[in-house]
Amino acid sequence: MKKTVVMLLVLLFAVSFAFSGASSEAPTTEKKTFTVGICNFVDDASLNQICENIQNQLASIAEKRGVEIKIKYDNCNADANVMSQIIANFIADKVDVMVGIATPVAMQMQAATEDNKIPVVFAAVSDPLSTGIVASLDAPGANITGTSDFLDTNAVMNLVFALNPQVKKVGLLYDAGQDASTTAIKTAKDYLKGKGVTIVERMGTTVDEVVLAANALIADKVDAVFTPSDNTIMTAELSIYEAFAAAKIPHYAGADSFALNGAFLGYGVDYANLGRVTGDMVAEILLDGGKPATMPVRTFDNGTATVNIETAAAMGYNFDTLAATFGPFCTKVVSIKTAESF
Repeated sequence: MKKTVVMLLVLLFAVSFAFSGASSEAPTTEKKTFTVGICNFVDDASLNQICENIQNQLASIAEKRGVEIKIKYDNCNADANVMSQIIANFIADKVDVMVGIATPVAMQMQAATEDNKIPVVFAAVSDPLSTGIVASLDAPGANITGTSDFLDTNAVMNLVFALNPQVKKVGLLYDAGQDASTTAIKTAKDYLKGKGVTIVERMGTTVDEVVLAANALIADKVDAVFTPSDNTIMTAELSIYEAFAAAKIPHYAGADSFALNGAFLGYGVDYANLGRVTGDMVAEILLDGGKPATMPVRTFDNGTATVNIETAAAMGYNFDTLAATFGPFCTKVVSIKTAESF
């Protein structure tokens, strides 16, 4: 009897051990992993805001969809050689999608992926048609698509004259080498010529040059200054806004981030939203089989005017008065204070 009990116990132990072993060796399902290479053109408030929101959106989507999206991020700081090396590294690392922030990066990524066909999603390309990045906004036609921050320049000009109908001289401050400036500056000139306004152009390619250009516009006694969504001027804004404010010259620019960095008014795209939508497009390619060639370029309502209330106050303006003045020409008017980043 004792022998029988012992044999039963041994048998039960063996069976229990076998099931335990089988359970411990059961296969686990690993998350599917994707890699996205993001290259930023330059360190400024607008582009950094885009990059941050792309990454946050992809992280949120990855969690919801039960996948892992790894990010390889780099910044070329407007250096073409560094940009080429970053893109070459992405190709060597076999990233699943490349993201190019701003026109120069998008163009370089487009050229670098003609043979390997790695999908490219661009962000904040102001004029993807004239630069030849896409064949059309509805059907890009190759392995590249993305988001555009196209600026409604006439809408900004309307704000200039809404505040001061007696404007006689307007300064245009930009970097001639920035593709984002080309169409906007031409449009601004056409508008101002139609008004019989004197146009003064000042340009710069570095912060020091932009400071000199801004001081020259002050010496020129312009009534207002306009800058499109120009990354060179954006980088220098913190160095020039106080001089414009002291001279009582309102600086109108093509993005809310200019106002964040001290400009009187930024008008245009919500870059946080642009970044989130760019992230959505990347995820569509990674997870849903989206094809860049047939994914329309996303554009946005350019109807938000962002007023820097500190700069406005230094120039003698009250925000409520400005909101009432600009309101008829905008989707909305919002306020902001000077800071380096959102």
